[in-house]
Amino acid sequence: MRTGFASIIRRFASFPLRTSIESAGEISRPVGRPTLAFVAGIFFAAVLAAQAQESVEPDVLPSLAEPSSSAESLPSTSTEPLPASSQSLPSIAPEPLPSSAPAVPSSEEAFPSSTDPWSSSTNYTAAQTNAIPPPRAAGPYGSVDNKNVFVGEAIPSGESRRFHYHLQLTVRGVWDDNIFISHTNRVSDYYFAIEPEITIGFGDIEGRSSSYLRLDYMPSAILFVDHSDEDAFNQLIHLEGGYNSGRLRLSLFEDIALLESANLNSISDTTGLWANTDASGPTRVNIFNTRLRADYDLTGKVFLQGEFDSSIFFYPNHISSYLVSGGLYIYYNWLPKVSVGVGGTFGYDWVDDPTSDQTFEQVNARLNYQVTSKFNLYASGGVEFRQFDGNRGEYTTPVFEVGLTHHPFDGTTFTLAAGRRIYNSGFLANQDFATTYIVGRFQQRLFSRVYFGFGGGYENSDYFATARNVSAPRDDDYWFIEPSVDVLITRWLSTGVYYLHRQDVSSVDFFSFYDNQVGVRATLRF
Repeated sequence: MRTGFASIIRRFASFPLRTSIESAGEISRPVGRPTLAFVAGIFFAAVLAAQAQESVEPDVLPSLAEPSSSAESLPSTSTEPLPASSQSLPSIAPEPLPSSAPAVPSSEEAFPSSTDPWSSSTNYTAAQTNAIPPPRAAGPYGSVDNKNVFVGEAIPSGESRRFHYHLQLTVRGVWDDNIFISHTNRVSDYYFAIEPEITIGFGDIEGRSSSYLRLDYMPSAILFVDHSDEDAFNQLIHLEGGYNSGRLRLSLFEDIALLESANLNSISDTTGLWANTDASGPTRVNIFNTRLRADYDLTGKVFLQGEFDSSIFFYPNHISSYLVSGGLYIYYNWLPKVSVGVGGTFGYDWVDDPTSDQTFEQVNARLNYQVTSKFNLYASGGVEFRQFDGNRGEYTTPVFEVGLTHHPFDGTTFTLAAGRRIYNSGFLANQDFATTYIVGRFQQRLFSRVYFGFGGGYENSDYFATARNVSAPRDDDYWFIEPSVDVLITRWLSTGVYYLHRQDVSSVDFFSFYDNQVGVRATLRF
C-alpha cells in the first residue's frame, strides 16, 4: 500500500503517517450494552415524568387549538443565506425582540440542520466509497457534495455571548427489514440508536460574520435486539472556524466520520439516507475531510479565493484513497446580489494497490445568486481531466454542483441539490466511478408545533476502468424517499416518526438491494 497526502472536494485530513490513520481505524466501543440500556431507561423515564408534570402544571406553550398570544412570537422566517463564494462569512440575522413569555422555537431550533449547506468544497452525506458538504456535502460522504439538504432557519442567540454550548440527546427505535442491505441475505431486526450531541463554540458561531470557532461531537451507538454481533459505535466530529479582518476572510472546516455501519452518516443525517452502495454491506470506514478557504478583496467588486481540500477514505482491509487539491478563483460582484467566478483546481489522488494513482485538473465557472432573503442559488460547472499512473488514456468528464434553498411561506422550506463527481472504488480494483445525483427536501410547519418533512434523492454511479484490459461493467441506480412527522411537545422535548425506503438497482445483481425502515425518535435539548 502506498502512503501519501489526501484531499479535495470530498475527503480530507493530513496523513503523512499511515500509522496515524490506522490508529483512527481502530474504533473502540467504550460503552457497554447494559450501560446504554440504563441510559435509555433514564431517558424514557424523564419523558414520562415530563408528561406527568405537564398534566398538573399550566402549559407554557399555547394549546394547538388556541391562537398564540402576542407575547409568543412564532418561529422566525429569516433564513441563513446560502454561503456565497464572494462572502465566506454570512451576516448575522436580526435578533428577535424579547418577549414576556417563552417563544415557540423555530424549525431550526426544533430540528437543527448543518451549517454551510452549499459549500463549494466537500460534504459527506452521500453514497460512495470515499459524507457533506462537510456540509455536509460534497461527495458521497463529503462536503461539496451538496447532498446534505437539511437546511433550516438561522438560530439567533438572543443575547451577545462569547462562549456557547448546546447539549442534545436523541434516542431512536427502528425496525429494519434488511440490516445487511443485501440482495440475497435479507435479514430483519429491531435496533435502538442512542445519539448524544455536544456543541461548544467561541465568538460569532451563529452569524459567522466575525471570528469564531465551533466544535460539534456526536457519538452514535447502534444496538440490535437479535443480532448483537452487528452492534456498531460511530463517531461524528465537525470543527469549523472563521477569521475576518475586513479585506481578508479565512474559513476552515474539518469533518471526521468513524463509521462501523453500512450508512454514510453525518451529524445532520443519522437515519441512513445515503447507503454505502460501493460496499453494499456493513463495512468499517474512516472518513476525514478538510476544507480551507481564503478570500481577499482586490477592489470593491473583485476578489480572489484560494482553496485547499484534503480527503481520506480509509477502509481497513480494502482499497483506501488519499486526495489533496488546491484551486484559485477570481470573482466579480456583477450585481449587488450576484457574483460570478472562474478558475481552476489541480489535485493528486493516491490510491492503494492495485488501483493506479491519479492526477486531475478542473476548469470551473461559478455563480452565487441571493435572489431574496427567501431564495438563494449556488452553481458551479466545468470539466475535469483525469490522468492515471498506468497504461490507460486520459478520462474527461463534466463536473457540476448546484444548490438551492427556498422559503416561499412562513414555516415552509424547500431545498434542492445536484452534482456530479469522480470517486475511487474501495472494493473494485482498478476502478473509479462517476456519481451523478439529485436530492431534495420539503419541510412544512403545521399548528406551530407539528413539522412535516419529505425527502427524496436519486444517484447514478457509473464505474470505469483506471487501467487497460480491465472490465468495469457496473452501473448503479440508487434512490430513496423519507416522509416524517415530528411534534414539538415542549421547548426541550420533541418526538417523531419516519419511514425510509431505499433501493439500489445494479447491473451486477450482487450489489442490488431494497430496504424499508420505520422509526420513532425522541430528542431532549438542554
